[in-house]
Parts: sequence; C-alpha cells; structure tokens
Amino acid sequence: MAASISWYLASSLLGGLTFPLVFRLFPALTDRGYTLARAAGLLLWGWLFWILASLGVLRNDLGGLLFAFVLLLAISLAPFITQYATRITDLRSWLSSHKPLVIATELLFLVSFAFLAFVRACNPEAVGTEKPMELAFINAILRSPTFPPNDPWMSGYSISYYHFGYIMAAMLARVTATSGNLAFNLMSALVFALAAVGSYGILYNLLAAYTGRRVHAHTSTQVDTPDTDQSPITNYHLLALLAPLFLLILSNFEGLLEIFHGLGWFWTADPQSPISNFWTWLNIKDLNVAPDGAGWMPTRYLWWWRASRVVSDFSLTGQFQEVIDEFPAFSFVLGDLHPHILSLPFNFLGFGVALNLFLDGWRGTVNFFELKLRAAPRDFLFAALVLGGLAFLNTWDILPAAALIVGAYVLRRVHDDGWSWSRLEDALLLGLPLGVAAVVLYLPFYLGFSSQAGGLLPNLVYPTRGAQLWVMWGTLLLLLFPYLIWMTRGREARPRFGAALAWTFGLVLLLWAFSWLMGLGAQILRPEIAAQFLAQQGQPDAASLFRAAALRRLSYIGALVTIAAVFWLALSHLLTEDRRPMTEDAQLPTANSQPSSVLRLPSSVFVFLLILLGSLLILAPDFVYLSDGFGYRINTIFKFYYQAWQLWSLAAAFGTAVLLRNLRGVWSAAWRILLGLVLFVGLIYPVLAFLNKTSNFHPSNGYSLDASAHLDLYDPEDAAAIRYLQSAPLGVVAEAIGGSYSNYARIATYTGLPTVLGWPWHEFQWRGNWDAHDSREPDIKTLYETPDWETAQSIIDRYQIRYIVVGGLERTTYNVSEIKFQQHLAALFQAGSTVIYGVP
Repeated sequence: MAASISWYLASSLLGGLTFPLVFRLFPALTDRGYTLARAAGLLLWGWLFWILASLGVLRNDLGGLLFAFVLLLAISLAPFITQYATRITDLRSWLSSHKPLVIATELLFLVSFAFLAFVRACNPEAVGTEKPMELAFINAILRSPTFPPNDPWMSGYSISYYHFGYIMAAMLARVTATSGNLAFNLMSALVFALAAVGSYGILYNLLAAYTGRRVHAHTSTQVDTPDTDQSPITNYHLLALLAPLFLLILSNFEGLLEIFHGLGWFWTADPQSPISNFWTWLNIKDLNVAPDGAGWMPTRYLWWWRASRVVSDFSLTGQFQEVIDEFPAFSFVLGDLHPHILSLPFNFLGFGVALNLFLDGWRGTVNFFELKLRAAPRDFLFAALVLGGLAFLNTWDILPAAALIVGAYVLRRVHDDGWSWSRLEDALLLGLPLGVAAVVLYLPFYLGFSSQAGGLLPNLVYPTRGAQLWVMWGTLLLLLFPYLIWMTRGREARPRFGAALAWTFGLVLLLWAFSWLMGLGAQILRPEIAAQFLAQQGQPDAASLFRAAALRRLSYIGALVTIAAVFWLALSHLLTEDRRPMTEDAQLPTANSQPSSVLRLPSSVFVFLLILLGSLLILAPDFVYLSDGFGYRINTIFKFYYQAWQLWSLAAAFGTAVLLRNLRGVWSAAWRILLGLVLFVGLIYPVLAFLNKTSNFHPSNGYSLDASAHLDLYDPEDAAAIRYLQSAPLGVVAEAIGGSYSNYARIATYTGLPTVLGWPWHEFQWRGNWDAHDSREPDIKTLYETPDWETAQSIIDRYQIRYIVVGGLERTTYNVSEIKFQQHLAALFQAGSTVIYGVP
C-alpha cells in the first residue's frame, strides 16, 4: 500500500512540475497538455538522466536521478524568471476555467492506477510468458552502476533491446525506495493509468474542437460556443471517457464466442462426436473442438489466452502457424510489461504532438539550408524527443507516430494553402530532419543496439480470413462504419469517392505486385530459399504457387474488402472537393450544426487520418512482413495490430461521441441500441478474464505487489538465496541454463546480477545471432559437471564469475560434481540443499 501511494505521489508531482512546460508546448490544445503532463515529465526526465548517464556525466544512482530532475524543473520553470506575472496569470486563469477537466483527469488517473494495482496485487508473480525477462531488465538496471545497463542474461554485455521503459521503471523505483520486484507491478498500474488519461485527453481535445470550445494558439484566449445541452450524452467531459474505455477495456468478439461455445451452440450431435459447420468454418483453435459441457462460463485452462490468437495462418498444405493479435485489454489481463505496453502512454503523447500541430500550435520557422519548416525550434525538438523516445521504448512505434505527425503537418498546410504536389515536399521537409533528430538525440542507444530484424519479406500465401478479421476487429468496425457513412452526408464539402476508390484500388494492387516482385527477386537471388518455400507449400513451381495463392486471396477476400472499405471511406473524406483554408476566425459549429459544416472541422479530418493509418497497419501484413527470427508474419501482425487498436479505438470513440451528439429520432435510437450491443459484447471478455485471472479478486495466497513473493511458498530455498544475493556486491552469477518461458535464469531475474547466460533463444532475438553466446551453454554445463578444478577455474576466469549457485534446478539439470567447489571455494550462503559459492 505504501509503495502504491509513493508511486502515485511521485508521478503526480512529476506531472505537476512538468505542466508549466507542456502548457507552452501544446498551445492549440484545449487542455494545454494537462492530461499528457505526467507522460511528458517521465519521458523528459528519463531522457535527461539516461543521456547524461550514457555520456558518463552522471552515475546510475539517486544523486544522478535528482540532478536530472532539477534540470527538468529548471527547463519547465525557466520562462517564469523573465515573465513571471504573465506566466502565472495564464496558468491560474487556465486552471480556474478548467476545474472540471482537472478534477476529471485526476480522478481518472487515481481510479485507473488503483484498479490495475489491485488487479496486479491479486496475481503479482512474475511467472510465465515474458515476465521474467521484463523483471530481469528492471532489476539489472537498478544494479548497474553506469549506463548502458548490464544485460542480466548475458554477462559482459549491455542490454541490446529497446529498454527505455524499464529505465523509467527503475528510476521511479529508486526515488520511491521500492524494490524492482515491486516496481514491476507498480509500473504496469502506472502505464495503465497514464494511457487512460492520455487517451482521455486526446479525445477531450478532439471533442472540444468539434463542439467549438478551443484555445486560440499562442494566446490564452478561449473561443466558446455555448453548449446549451449539458446532458451526459453531449457533455464532452463525460464523452471523453469513451477513449480509455475503448482503448483499455473493450475487447474483440472472442469472449462472446467462448460463451456460445460453452453453451454448445451450433454443434450437432453425432454418433462418433459432435460436429459443427460453423465452428469448423470459423476455425479458431480451441473453439473448433467440441465443448466439454461445463456450461456457459469458460473453464478451459487459460481460456482467456485465445483472444490474442483469433487470427491464424495455414500453409497451402494445411500446416498451422500461430499469429499474435494482442490488444490492450488482453495485455493487462496477462500482466506482462513488454515494450509494446510500456509505450502506450507515450504513443498518446505523440498523438498530442500531432494534434497540436494540426490545430496550428506550431509557429515560427526552422531553417534547413535554404528550406524553411513552419515550426519553432522548441516544437521541432520536442517532437524529435518524443519520436526518438518511442523508438527507444518500442522501436515499432516510431513509424506510425511519425506518419501521424507528418500527416498532420501536411493536412495543416492543406488547410492553409490547399492541395498541391508541394505538400509532398512539406512531408519530406519535416519527416527527414525529424527522423534524423530523433536518432541523434538517442544515439548512444543505437550504437549498442543489434537486432534480429532483416528487412521486408513478401507474404504470398497468408492473407487474413474475413471471418477471423471480424472476430478481431468487429467491435471497433461496428462503430467506425456508421460514423464514416454518416459523414458522407455533407453537401458543401463532398467526399471524392471516385478518386479515393482509385487510390485504394491502386494501393492494394501495388502491395500485391510488390509482394510478388519481392518473391521473384528471391527466386532469382536465393533460389535455394525459393525452392524450400515451394516445397513447404506443396507447389512444384512458381506458376503453380501463383495460381494457388491467387485462389486463396479470392477465397479470403472478405478481410481485404473490409479494410479497403474503411480505407476508402476515410480517404474519401480527406480528398473532399471543397477543402477551404481554415482560419482562426472561421465560424465554429455548434452541436446542432449540419454534417456538411462538421466535415471541415480539423478534429474530423484528424480522425480520418487516424482511421487511414490504422487501416494501413492492418492491411500491410497481408502482403509484407518484417523478417525476424520467427520466419513468418507472427511478430508483424502482433505489433501492427496493437498500434492499429490504439488508432482505431480513439477514432471509434470520437465517432461514437459525434453520433451521440448529432443523431436524432429513430436513427439516434438505433445507434444507441447498436452501441449498447457492442459494449455488451466487447465487455464480456475483460469481465470474465479479469475474474478468472485474479481468482475472482480473492487470491488464495493473499494480496501483494511483490513479483517474487510466490517464491517463499513454492521454493523457499531459492527465495532465501535470492534475498542474500540482492544485497551482495555486484558480480557475475553462474546458474543453470535452459529454455525460454521456464524457471531458468531465476537468480539473475530476481537479483539483477548478470548471469553467464539466461534464456538463449531470447538472447538470439535481441542480438540477431548466436555468436556472442555460442559456447556459453556448454561451458556452464562443463563448469557444473567436470570433476577437474583447473577446467572449472578456466571457465570461472573466462566469464569472471563471482557467485556459483548450486540449487535444486542445477542438480536436476546437470550431473553436478560439487566436491570441487567445496574444496576450493567458500560457501557464502546455504539454505537446505541450495548453496552459493563465492569466488575470491
């Protein structure tokens, strides 16, 4: 409880002290960045500390953290030195006139943080999936005296993975005097709360622009169109809650399917076994087998896992390939703290940068040689810091965030100057320098970073099936389509359906042709790989493969048509025939405005951009994927779909709010019924999954936020050894080496001390090769099994081992010859059969 309070207070203090800075950075947003202040403060503080520690200016200790915090405070408050009265007056005036927003934001943050902390307290153990790796990173960063931090699972090396989020977690752990094992779960709660208020803030600002309540950029003047109807469905303070609801809680259709399956619906009795055309056609693993008859409540072990695997791939020979289609609600049920989760609130910080730019919040110029970018240096630098931070948090996130910022800049120019090919020049003028700056600001990370990524590969035979796509995206699609269709009712600014259709068809054709050109190139340049692929697909030659792949795409056409339709409608609205410049004095619409005037509002256009980018992220993996250690599109779908959920959930929340405000009569009733059904279906999964994962919120072992607390119950000897090493001097640990997603590397994970080798497959994923650790696994096996001390001594010297752990896992993994350790080393600690030997 005390640790939770300290984290809540520390993050709130950080946000409060950063607000004067974001107040100036987001002049065009109605909330002036208040809802993003905590995320901005954490990112800026983290960058200042990390860059100075990486350059050797600071050490990784409390003093270094406080020094970086003082720097952040100085940056935030520096303008008050020369313009104190004006700055204070502006801040007080804003706070006074936005009390409902401030109160709503603080309540949302508190409730969200408390809720997820309670969920994590019900099952805090860092066991299974990626949790051990994530906890190991936090503890290793806390134990590293300097940066870059030690790799906990490969001694002598630094972490080669995007780890900015774990640095932030370790920073908060140190300043609040909490252990890494507590920080693991508290960081999950903090990310959930930051994402909640961040998404709330973006939707609030979009709705404020839509309803006519927005701040003139670069002044403190607020333009209000009185909102005479203050009922809950038109009050955008309440409507903005749709964003965190859709982002973090709403799920796909899998929860409903679990209930249908448990009830035995669509199954037909058969003398041999039940059969079902529906479930066989849907073909989702676990649901395509007969139910056990236990009732509607899912009882299958880890049943909630299936929601993140509703899309599946099959080769042309019928071989199954699992695909990950995770979404935020699943993530927080699972409880992992992976980079794609850690980056959530900072993605919305990037959305805030884009929206502020779009609403004309960037003024001034940045000169690049003879070219001028319409942005103040301060705005450009902050955007680069955010984009670079996203790459350091989760490298996959930089591309959609950059596309959104550049797209917002181009559309802002369109509002000012109209469409022309010079807009392409604008995109390059912002995108290229911004990308370079984002890399330069985080250059130490890239200098020590290696990856398994190996470029693009064609996806020739694995398009997504329409039925499975609707299971994954149906809740959001059922909200997006009505909004997009309703927006076509505009008369003054008619969507260009024909042009958009041509662009959409051209894009799909281009992606398809590009994938086959890459395939042809592979056949020419790497014929042995092409032959292997043909054999895997059961095809004698490329022509046969082409025919079979084309037939499959036609049979799976539902997914392509669905996503292309969303893309087409969104693009139609961006290519309106009457895209007149938007001026500060343009008439702002009221809640009773006609759709034609709404169509020209920046908030609507920005939302179309969100929808467009989300469509591209879903469409792209049907044609190309990133080459990595998995060898197929599992990781590309995973990362792209997760990003698309963020974009589409925000767009769906905005569209829902707009329709609630504007529809009347029978259409309003129909929309509310549809919305109610979508919410009911989309909330089945999180309700049942959270209950299942938390033992109905009554865990048998009691409540705790300590990720290592379970060790005292299930392995008290290891727990005692870990506690000893947590306070021991820094040094390399030798322990048993084994496969991923197991109990191996447990000592390094819970202590932060580097082990010779942890999970080998993970190290390969992080580094892209086996070179650095090829001999480590056999060397450790030799260390434990050889009776010869000189052989053991040479291995100890090679890896500079300080501690040798001989516990139950080592004894079951190796034929341990312990006598050599007993004769030549001192036993520093012993608990039962677990012994820690120290190397002098």
